[in-house]
Amino acid sequence: MAVDVVTEIVIERPVEEVAAYAANPAHAPQWYVNIKSITWKTPPPLERGSLLAFKARFLGRELAYVYEVVEWIPGKKMVMRTADGPFPMETTYEWEALGPAKTHMRLRNRGNPSGFSSLMAPLMVPAMRRANRKDLGLLKKLLEKGNN
Repeated sequence: MAVDVVTEIVIERPVEEVAAYAANPAHAPQWYVNIKSITWKTPPPLERGSLLAFKARFLGRELAYVYEVVEWIPGKKMVMRTADGPFPMETTYEWEALGPAKTHMRLRNRGNPSGFSSLMAPLMVPAMRRANRKDLGLLKKLLEKGNN
């Protein structure tokens, strides 16, 4: 079973601000509930080919994986992909200005789990959807309050 979860939100902040904050790996643990830490495997700044090691907790399991940035259009789109582990995943962020101080953000996670992870896929989809809604809600709250 393929996993494909899309979550969207409107944030009352300029697109440049939302994109810069959300794409900054240092900020991920502040707005992703399940992300515990991120370590640069290649030197900053963020660019195509950047490697980022994530440590997370999801469905009661500790996860460690490395994402490679495969597409980077500042202020518009970022695509990260991991091929390691039992659950290869691609995460896409897209930002669109809806006005001078309003941004539509789209978060998409998709992958094809194998082995034991494929058995967990039916549980992963609703859990990922809930987690992504919480994460984008927290991002919205942080940015709209100006606590970034």
